[in-house]
Amino acid sequence: MKTYKNCQSCGIPIKKDPEKGGTNADGSKSKMYCSYCYENGAFTQPDFTVEQMKQFCTQKIMEEGIPSFFASMMVSRLPKLLRWKKQATV
Repeated sequence: MKTYKNCQSCGIPIKKDPEKGGTNADGSKSKMYCSYCYENGAFTQPDFTVEQMKQFCTQKIMEEGIPSFFASMMVSRLPKLLRWKKQATV
């Protein structure tokens, strides 16, 4: 399986994740998702839409002191991440 540099749900760089990745159901590290988004083989926010994830991430980024304009730019690529691409094709 491919290892991704960024979480394929929220876009955070995996290296910035304190846990260095989420966990699969078998306890192994996920190579696709961060620990904020994926735990024990399931999404932590399973019912989120891409728009809800964009709002959530924008808020978290702004809490770090980044202006809303830049936060909006940072989350604009979320629909291209694998989690959301799959959702769009279902």
